[in-house]
Formats: sequence, C-alpha cells, structure tokens
Amino acid sequence: MTNNDEDYIYDEATGEWLPASQVKATADADQKMVRDSAGNVLADGDAVTLIKDLKVKGTSLTLKQGTVIRSIRLTDNDEEIDCRYEGIKGLVLRTEFVRKR
Repeated sequence: MTNNDEDYIYDEATGEWLPASQVKATADADQKMVRDSAGNVLADGDAVTLIKDLKVKGTSLTLKQGTVIRSIRLTDNDEEIDCRYEGIKGLVLRTEFVRKR
C-alpha cells in the first residue's frame, strides 16, 4: 500500500484536500507583479525613466523628468522600487512615477 499524503495539501479556506500541483499553480497565479506607470512588468535589474520631476527628501536635490535609473530592485511593497542614483543610497521610488526603458 502506498502513502499518497505527500501529493495532497489541506486547504483551510475550502476544507478540502487538493492536489499539491493545483495549490502551487494557484499560489503562482496569486503572486502580484510589479508594474510601472504604463502597466509594464518590472523586474530586478531593469532600467526605468522618471516621468515627473521628483524632490528627494532630506536633500536639496530634484530628480528631473527623463532621468534614467539603472539596476532597480523590487521591494516587498508592489508600489515601490529600491534604487541608487549618483551617490543617493537607499533611494525608494514609487512605481507610479517611473516607466520601463
């Protein structure tokens, strides 16, 4: 007799035992994608362009529209990206102000 308990996962929401492959496919579909202002999907390492002049908090610097930011990193928040620009470490931009290059 074979034990197939490993192939099924209990879904607490529905109270049913579901095949592990079905649960994994559902989890992948639920994973949110980070999108820019135009709806393009962003990924780690992408380059983006600013679509609006942005003042950087804590400095007197203003990032101008059209500025290219390279090598972005995605964060836990789907509406923010982490990046670095000319000596500004820890710069976080909202995705509504960028467009993928």
